[in-house]
This record gives sequence, structure tokens and C-alpha cells, in this order.
Amino acid sequence: KDLVNHRVAVANQLRAHLRNVLPAAVGLFKDIDSAISLAFLTRFDTQDKIDWLTPKRLGDWLAKQGYSGKVDPAVLHHRILDAAPGATGSHGSTQAHITASYVALLGTLVAQIKALSTQIEAQLDTHADAHIFTSLPRAGRVRAARLLAEIGDCRARFPTPESLTCLAGAAPSTRQSGKSRIVGFRWACDKQLRDAVTDFAADTRLVNPWAADLYDRARTRGHDHPHAVRILARAWLHIIWHCWQDNLAYAPDKHRALQRILTQDEAA
Repeated sequence: KDLVNHRVAVANQLRAHLRNVLPAAVGLFKDIDSAISLAFLTRFDTQDKIDWLTPKRLGDWLAKQGYSGKVDPAVLHHRILDAAPGATGSHGSTQAHITASYVALLGTLVAQIKALSTQIEAQLDTHADAHIFTSLPRAGRVRAARLLAEIGDCRARFPTPESLTCLAGAAPSTRQSGKSRIVGFRWACDKQLRDAVTDFAADTRLVNPWAADLYDRARTRGHDHPHAVRILARAWLHIIWHCWQDNLAYAPDKHRALQRILTQDEAA
């Protein structure tokens, strides 16, 4: 997670730098930290070098790189021509050194993240609870491994779903004094666990109709996005806890609340 955050930060810094010195490279490819984008910035790091490109030259270079993108080289070249001119001459050469530093750092981070992801996936395959967490929607391999690492495999640690939701900061904190009762954000929690669970929950609303409905209803009641995500995370933690305790993978066809939503959609 820290490596990914660092990669995002460096990518944003590179993008901001390029907007000032090499606008043609911003948005040329989908991701600034993709292999083809970093290769382009390594080869064409100044406006003078970019000006040398023609549609054919760009197409030939992309072919040598094994570019598999669906965008025609002529379209990419048109994007270059439409962009504002960048730094040229000695100033452009000086700025190219800064660009190279960002590119080298991003390349290192991307490689480290890939290597770590491979290692995490290999370890996940050997864990007895892997089938539970990989069955969750939008969990993937790395996210599933993160959830498993944060929740753990000691069932006695969380004897009830509430014990898990409280530690994850997904359950509100209630304070009562006499007739006064205050419900608020739970600050005392495992922040790594909370981050892992809310990251997962927020993404599930994109593919799971039940999750989307629960999130939307929370927003309709006036809750902001983070609060609505925590409400959704709390609901998911109850499901995860039961799957975890029973050693069963998540089964959408047995998720009654989800099936009700799907039935309503079909009836409509």
C-alpha cells in the first residue's frame, strides 16, 4: 500500500512537471507510469526530439516497443500536434534531466510493486483461508491478501461480528451520560484494518447491486462518501465474518439481500 501511494505521488509529480516542460507527453498514453509511457519519455524527453516525430516514425517506434494499444499512431501524433509547445534548446535539455529522474524512480517503484505482488500472490495460494477472501467481489489477489493479513486467521480473536467491525472502525462509537446519548466516529481502531476494509467496500459498489444499493441509501440519508463507505464496510464485515467462521467462500447466490435486489431489478 505504501509503495502504491508513493508511485501515485511520483506519477502526479511527473505529470505536473511535464505540463510545464513537455505538455505533449501528458495524456498521450492512458497511464503516465505505464511501460510505453516511460519508454516514450526516455526516448523523447525534450520538445526538440518530439518535433522530429511524424506519424510513420511514431508508428515504427511503437511497433519496436511492442505497443499493443488500440489507438492508431496517427491519432497519437495528432495529440502531440494539438498540445502546447514544450521547453526547447538548453532549457529543454536541463528539464530532461529532471524528467529522467522521475522516470527512473517510477520505473523502480513499478518493478518493486510487481515483484511484491507476485510474492504476495504466491504466499496467498498456500494459505488455508485464501478461498474465502479471493471469493469476495473486486477482491482480486493483492486486495484479498491484504484483507487476510489484516483480519488474520485466528477465529478466537473475533468471537462476534461486532468485535471485528469495532476494531475496523466500521461501527460508530456511542457515548451515553444520563439521558444524553452521542453517536460519533470511532477514532480508536486498527487504522490499517479500516483502510483495507473501506478500500475493498468502496470498490464493491461498482459490481455488486446490493453494495451499490446500501451505499446509495446511506448517501440519500445525508451521509457523506466516507461515512457511507463505512456503513457498507460494516455490512461486508458481517458477511466476511460468517464466511470466515464457517470456512466458506462468499456465494452471491446464497446472499439473500443481494438476491432480493436482483429479483426487484428483474421485476422492474
